[in-house]
Amino acid sequence: MMAAHNKKRFIPYGYKLMLSYFLFVMIPVVVVGWVSYHSSVQSSREQTKQNLQGTLHQMKDNLVYKAEEARRISDQLYYDKQLQSFLRHYENGWYSFERTKKYLMPTFSNAVAVFSKPALLKVYIDNKTIPEIYSDQDPKIDPISAPGYQILYMDRLRKQSWFKGLKLPADNYRGTSYEWLQIENDVNFNNISMVRRLMDFDRQCELGMTRTIIKLSDLLEAMDYTKIGDRSSLFIMDKQGHTLASSSADGAGQIALDSLDASQYLRIEERVPGLEWQLIAMVPNTLLEASAKHVLRLTIGVAAVSMLFVLLISMLVSGYFSRRVRKIVYSLHAFKEGDFHKRIVFQQNDEFAQIADAFNTMGEHVEELIKEVYVANLHKKEAELSSLQAQINPHFLYNTLSSISRLAKFGKIDQLHQMVMGLAKFYRLTLNQGRTLISVREELEQVGAYLDIQAIKFGYRMQVFYDIQSAVLGYETVKLILQPFVENALEHALYGTSINIRVTAELEGESIVFKVIDDGLGMSRDTIAQIFTKDGVRIGYGVRNVDERIKLQYGQEFGVEIYSRLGIGTTVKITVPARHGGVRESGIFSL
Repeated sequence: MMAAHNKKRFIPYGYKLMLSYFLFVMIPVVVVGWVSYHSSVQSSREQTKQNLQGTLHQMKDNLVYKAEEARRISDQLYYDKQLQSFLRHYENGWYSFERTKKYLMPTFSNAVAVFSKPALLKVYIDNKTIPEIYSDQDPKIDPISAPGYQILYMDRLRKQSWFKGLKLPADNYRGTSYEWLQIENDVNFNNISMVRRLMDFDRQCELGMTRTIIKLSDLLEAMDYTKIGDRSSLFIMDKQGHTLASSSADGAGQIALDSLDASQYLRIEERVPGLEWQLIAMVPNTLLEASAKHVLRLTIGVAAVSMLFVLLISMLVSGYFSRRVRKIVYSLHAFKEGDFHKRIVFQQNDEFAQIADAFNTMGEHVEELIKEVYVANLHKKEAELSSLQAQINPHFLYNTLSSISRLAKFGKIDQLHQMVMGLAKFYRLTLNQGRTLISVREELEQVGAYLDIQAIKFGYRMQVFYDIQSAVLGYETVKLILQPFVENALEHALYGTSINIRVTAELEGESIVFKVIDDGLGMSRDTIAQIFTKDGVRIGYGVRNVDERIKLQYGQEFGVEIYSRLGIGTTVKITVPARHGGVRESGIFSL
């Protein structure tokens, strides 16, 4: 209780920042916004509407200009009397070829070049002495991707349903009527077509049709909702009241005019002459109110003054506190990098001083704890490896010495000499200057030495085969991981008169896989499960010894797997990572 009374009182860090920003930012902004909005929104609404009407009028003019530019393609053909003369003459052979090549094709090509954007001109004619010129195109490909012109027969057009419903006056041979339609696959590729009759002025009859296909976006490129306002929407409606295109923040074609609440928007309309279209702008009332000039001037003026105060205060306050925060952040980064020697010192008695005291205490404890845990784990791992390593050979040594005694008793001096030399070589490789990790080459030499000893004992009853990939010889492995399984095969799997053992080693991805395969007695699934179980009666000490040493050295994803069937044999798969590890190789491996 006394300690609590002795603590100095202070204003918390959070309150300091909250009060500063509330007093110097929130109050001026709220007052200025409220006064400006209610004093000026009415006076600015009409002015804004006039400005938007002028912008919409400019869009309409641009749209009309683009439509006239596209119409000039058909104008060149419509008023070309020589073209009319060629189209009404039915002559085959050389004359038809010449007029097509020297006049019709250049004329159509020049007409398409009038338009500043890619366009496709399709000319439909009744005169079949003139050859068709077109290219078959995949209906899934935009036809404007190959701009130019095509000459087609009217028979193709008369099969189209849209043509049957076309309402272009044909009785007035001097008429200039045309229609903008989205027909065939125009909608799929956002295209639009201008359809117009091709007339013969002299004979007052129809010669064919022209269809000019352009991108709808090229025609409506000036249609941009951002020119009206960020939250506004623009619509192009055809004479049937259908939406041809829209532009809004939600994306073209994503909203419908009927989906907008008319009471929340100012609606501005412009009729597009010649196209019978309607250009409609929907401007939200909130945008009109926010765009009032008086509101803008008043808000900017007050905001500028407020910003000066905020800037001065924030520089003083943030400079005072940010230095302390940065010091804590730097120390935390040092902890993250593993440097636990950093300490923080603050003179004031506030939250920062309390954080510094707790941080410094934590650093001392963490550093001591890491050292203790690291040393303990290191000693534990070394002790486990040493213990497992020391337990792998006593049984083999006892059996070998018994065999040596038996050979000496029966006077088989040559075999006795070979067994003693083999035992010496085996233990020379096993001891290996106390190293736990050896090269794959040395591990294979070691199992070879063991099998040389066993060959004296078993003779023709034992056949050993090797399948070793040369690429693995230089990698490292835990020593004595093959010999226990060869020993198990000879001690437990041999039945009948002989046994065949196959030892393999190969590189698989980032691992080295050893296999010891025999055609001996085999094991049941229950026996294999009992070898690896951690509960109940456990068997197969040598197998677990190898598995535990590999996992201790390399991790749980490596170790021993056993596959076996009774009466067929056993395959032991041993997996270790493919690491060079700086192991020293000795000798030349030869089996």
